[in-house]
Amino acid sequence: MVTIPDELIDCLIPARKVVFSTGAGVSAESGVPTFRGEGGIWNKMSPQELASVGGFMKNPALVWEWYQHRRNLMHNVEPNAGHFAIAEFEKLYPEMVLITQNIDSLHARAGSINILELHGNIGRNKCFDCGRPYLEEIGLDAELPKCECGGMIRPDVVWFGEMLPSHTLDEAFRATEEAEVFFSVGSSAVVQPAASLPFLARRNGAFVVEVNLEPTALSPVANLFLQGKSGEILPQVVTRLKTARGINAN
Repeated sequence: MVTIPDELIDCLIPARKVVFSTGAGVSAESGVPTFRGEGGIWNKMSPQELASVGGFMKNPALVWEWYQHRRNLMHNVEPNAGHFAIAEFEKLYPEMVLITQNIDSLHARAGSINILELHGNIGRNKCFDCGRPYLEEIGLDAELPKCECGGMIRPDVVWFGEMLPSHTLDEAFRATEEAEVFFSVGSSAVVQPAASLPFLARRNGAFVVEVNLEPTALSPVANLFLQGKSGEILPQVVTRLKTARGINAN
């Protein structure tokens, strides 16, 4: 069990602006394959073939089948204790913002509401040509559908070489700049621009906490590095915080 320093609780008690930024490590604890590291899904398949405009144009059926496979994987996993702890934080801090690189909806399923999805959401779809959201229900074994305009339907996620949604990114930077306490959880700290957020928070005076299985480039810069699983560490932080605030921890 990781010891939660009093310094963190002392920073959290008076804070109003708390920000969480989460990466693939949080979802990996639920069994969602990560893009990097041992067992990563890209170790067997080429990202350029499966997650790019060029790959989709070259073989749309293959890309669609791959994303249907990924949807099936994510359909069979559940939020873990880390997801639920972050959702609990939002109840304690109504102004809290959750920025995530994950596309699996596990945060929302755990109860988080104020979520900025930097890389989109695999549960949504849109037209490749006109960009209109495709709201028809799609079965996990469905073949590639078409839009009313005749365009092919693609997952509403950000592919390699594509720009992140500008409004979402602007909101993420704004929240980061205003943060008093900033948590970076389960992130490799290499995927930009998300990797820059905790450094920006630190420069703007936030107390930066990294929760990760292994040290990253952020670790020596963060005010606090808590090594371990988010599903084990974050519930402890919530319990300590509720106790300090005189709230029933159950």
